[in-house]
Amino acid sequence: MGKPLIYEILEKPATSCIIGICSAIWFYIQKKNIGYQHVGLSYETAVQGHHWRVITSAFSHINVIHLVFNMSALWSLGVVEQLGHLGLGVAYYLQYTLVLVVLSGLLVLGTYHVLIQRFKIEYFRRVTAVGYSCVVFGWMTILSVKQPSSKLDLFGFVSLPISFAPFESLIFTSIIVPQASFLGHLSGILVGYAVAWGLIHGMTNYWAVSMLGWIALVFVFSLKRSGAYDFNFLEIESVTDPSLPSVRFIGNGRTLQSTVPLVGIELV
Repeated sequence: MGKPLIYEILEKPATSCIIGICSAIWFYIQKKNIGYQHVGLSYETAVQGHHWRVITSAFSHINVIHLVFNMSALWSLGVVEQLGHLGLGVAYYLQYTLVLVVLSGLLVLGTYHVLIQRFKIEYFRRVTAVGYSCVVFGWMTILSVKQPSSKLDLFGFVSLPISFAPFESLIFTSIIVPQASFLGHLSGILVGYAVAWGLIHGMTNYWAVSMLGWIALVFVFSLKRSGAYDFNFLEIESVTDPSLPSVRFIGNGRTLQSTVPLVGIELV
């Protein structure tokens, strides 16, 4: 018999909080009847300045199966928080979760850019990705390098050797779930290997907090400039160089509705 759930939650505090956040966002999306096109990430919306979607797309799930699958895998990967003796642990988990969220999203956009501009595959211009799988695949990859003897448990009855799990899961989800984002999952794997092999390193609490601050700043400014949310207390005015904004604070904010026509959805 395993440990009571409350003890496992206390042993995986960061994982538990992220699962709670994703679940709360899913509930809000369902209650407000918000479509994937309002929170998902696509090349077209990124070009239009919707950079905030790098964050909202990662934490949003459109249906309960998508949410349960991702959160089940994430719960199993929460063992990273208990591996402080391997140089991992809670702080490492939080620091590099930020890295995985941002870099995997940017890598997906960069791949779309190459496919569209270089190979003229216009299909990828409006493909919209949502879900936490980029991060899940990233942690799966990091754990496969740092602790290859571990197992990945899904739904409590499927157990995969972690050393093969990233590519097994990549192939499995691509076959079983046609809407699964192959490029999104692959981006998570590539960023995961970059972290595990030390190509991306040096994250500390200071750099994590600094990165979080910049993420929040870009998030708010891109919401404002894209018109997705109108912060009336914040006004952006162009100066001599139109690409450089000047900022001043004025009244209270109000919500606007963003409607961008999109043609595809990929679950990540």
